Amino acid sequence: MIRIIGTGLAYAVALALAAPVAVQAQETAAEAAAKLSGAAPASQDLSPGEALRVGAQFYYAGEKERALDSLRFAAEQGHPLAAWKLGRMYSRGDGVQEDDIKAFEYFRQIASKYADDSPSSPRAPFIASAFVELGSYYLTGINNSAIEPNVARAREIFTYAASYFGDADAQFHLGMLYLDEPERDPHMAARWLKLAAQKGHLMAQARLGELLSNGEFGGNENRTAGLMWLTVAQRRAHGDDAVWIGEAQERSFGLASEKVRRRAAALADNWLSKNGAVVAEKTQ
Repeated sequence: MIRIIGTGLAYAVALALAAPVAVQAQETAAEAAAKLSGAAPASQDLSPGEALRVGAQFYYAGEKERALDSLRFAAEQGHPLAAWKLGRMYSRGDGVQEDDIKAFEYFRQIASKYADDSPSSPRAPFIASAFVELGSYYLTGINNSAIEPNVARAREIFTYAASYFGDADAQFHLGMLYLDEPERDPHMAARWLKLAAQKGHLMAQARLGELLSNGEFGGNENRTAGLMWLTVAQRRAHGDDAVWIGEAQERSFGLASEKVRRRAAALADNWLSKNGAVVAEKTQ
């Protein structure tokens, strides 16, 4: 159960995430993991960390089915990274049959146990990612399950990950919610999108650029910032995203004065120069 962190938000998230996780018997997973690792079959001979390493070795060697028992044992023993990896595998059908219910339960296991971990801890990014995955499931619901679309709950979960962990994905999703809701709030959307954009989140940069360029905010300063973020995103985009981002940048550029164009280009050059490490990390 999540411990209360001093806000009603933490309590609301606790209620949303408190259900138990259904997993396989520990003894079976432990014995299988020990066997795969070459260790003795007794479960006490294999630590959760060792099981995670064994599972990771099998996974990255392309033997994803053999990775499952080791990862399950590590997850059952409370290792959040193992549970996160299993959740991602099941949510994407990566080496297993896609199963959103199993994925949801693994992500909920992490969020329920580790919600108040330090935001600076090494496992914090995986915990925050689990919150984002849960929020995404609540946005759409899961077919043929008790998990129905619940935008209010999704917003609570995104807000927690965005504010407590400072997670860029959560900040992006929260910003988009403020844009997509019937009672949209473009100023709150811009606030959250900017936080994610500054961390190198490509989609946040593009959407923030669109928002600031569409004339809703007015003023040359906002138009300049909008064209700057669209230019940064255009230079980084690839694949299908490059098409619409490029078109958005061209529209903003076409409507801008020459002064705004020059200033935005200089700001984009400066941001990319100062944030090369962030950009490299985000594109790996």
